[in-house]
Amino acid sequence: MRRTILTAAALVGALTLAGCGTGQGSGTGSGSDKNAGDGSGSAAELSVSASYMPRPVSADMAAGFLTISNNGGTQDELTSVTSDVAGQITMHSTVGGAMEEKASFVIPAHGRLVFRSGGNHLMFEKLRHRPEQGQTVTLRLGFAKSGPLTVEMPVKSATYNPSTGR
Repeated sequence: MRRTILTAAALVGALTLAGCGTGQGSGTGSGSDKNAGDGSGSAAELSVSASYMPRPVSADMAAGFLTISNNGGTQDELTSVTSDVAGQITMHSTVGGAMEEKASFVIPAHGRLVFRSGGNHLMFEKLRHRPEQGQTVTLRLGFAKSGPLTVEMPVKSATYNPSTGR
């Protein structure tokens, strides 16, 4: 129990140090948009930017941040995130300081979904190895309508602030 509390406290500290903002990151996305369509005539057009993982301060947990843009006329939903680096990746929202796990997030048509410190974020749990600054972590994003996207997420310093790039 004490270890769980210490691990959670360390992760909260890392999320706080990571800073807020979306900035321009070096994450990239690629994949196909196989949209079943909803009669709107325009499929979702998804892309990923500003992805990064602060170097984990815990041996078994890490956080991840990115922005998913939808330039198409149909909304979609992010329904899963997987990576070989973690046994499990969960999606969370933070509202009023309370973190809540989510099964999916809507990406509105002509809009974006932002994962940032202090807000929506990814939790990498049961790390198979601890990613180091300068490495990249490969993610696979799953969607309700579109095909999957593969994202190369760079590992930044534990104190990285995307608004300053440091």
